Amino acid sequence: MDNKMIVRRFYEEIVNTGDVSRISEVVSDDYTEVMDGKRYPVGLAGATSHVLGVRNTYPDLHLTVDRQIAEGEWVATCIIARGTHKGEWIGIAPTGREVTFTGVNVDRVVDGKIVEHGGAANMLGPLLEIGAIRVVGYE
Repeated sequence: MDNKMIVRRFYEEIVNTGDVSRISEVVSDDYTEVMDGKRYPVGLAGATSHVLGVRNTYPDLHLTVDRQIAEGEWVATCIIARGTHKGEWIGIAPTGREVTFTGVNVDRVVDGKIVEHGGAANMLGPLLEIGAIRVVGYE
């Protein structure tokens, strides 16, 4: 299976369903999250916890792979995410509002498993959609 398909499988079979029972088939025990230039070696348990946490906040979360580009071990994936805010998110109580946002994820795949994940998402959109941020002078 090529690296793009491994990453796509992670999003479609694990993240979109919340079924983490097979996460070890596509995510390495040595899994590392990269955020703001910092590396967090969270392992398989951390990856599992992250998926379950996101699904707790957005139980109907659905990621659509818009496009992917791969070079060697690296896979860049543009995604469109949709979900309903039904759990606490960064200290914000559930609003029941639907959110949609885009993001770009960069994953490194070694020996058929994701070993590193990072990226960026447009979080301003969801924060506006759930009312956590209001634009001054705009109603």
